Amino acid sequence: MRNKTFWIAYLLLLVAQLIISNFFRVTPYIMLSILPVMVLCIPTRVNTLWTMLIAFATGSTVDLLSEGVLGLNALALVPVAFLRNAVIHLIFGEELFARKEDFTLRSSGFAQVGLALLLVQALFLAIYIWADGAGTRPLPFNLYRFLASLGAGVLVSLIPLNVLASESRQ
Repeated sequence: MRNKTFWIAYLLLLVAQLIISNFFRVTPYIMLSILPVMVLCIPTRVNTLWTMLIAFATGSTVDLLSEGVLGLNALALVPVAFLRNAVIHLIFGEELFARKEDFTLRSSGFAQVGLALLLVQALFLAIYIWADGAGTRPLPFNLYRFLASLGAGVLVSLIPLNVLASESRQ
C-alpha cells in the first residue's frame, strides 16, 4: 500500500511540474524543475534500468505536454536516473541498500538529503542548459542561468522532497 501511495504522489508531482513548466516562466535565467528530486526519491528497490525508463517517460511527458523542445527534459533526466544509486551510495552509504530501505529526511538528516538534492539538481541543469543552449548562448549567460536555476530549483524541490522522502512512506 505504501508503494502505491508513493506512485500516486509521483504522478501528482508530475502534474505539478507540468503546471510549473507551462505557467511559471519568470525569467529566461531561471528554469524550475522538480524532476531530479522525483527521480532521486524513487524507491531504492527499483533497479537502475527501470529507474532510467521511468525517468525517460517522465521527462518525455514534460517535453510533450509543456516544453518546446522534445527530448530535452528526457535527455537531462536519464543521466540523473543512471547516477542515482551512485549518489545514494556516496551520500548515504551502503547501509540503505543492504537493508533495502529508502532515505528519509528524519533518518538521514537535512544536510545529507540536501547534498544529494543539490548533486542531482546540478547534474540535471548542467545537461539541460548545455543541450538547450546548443553552443548558441555565451558562457556567462549559461553560467548565470545554471547558478540561478540551481538555487531556485533546490528551494522549490524541498516541497516534493518532503512529500516523497517522508517517514510516512516507509
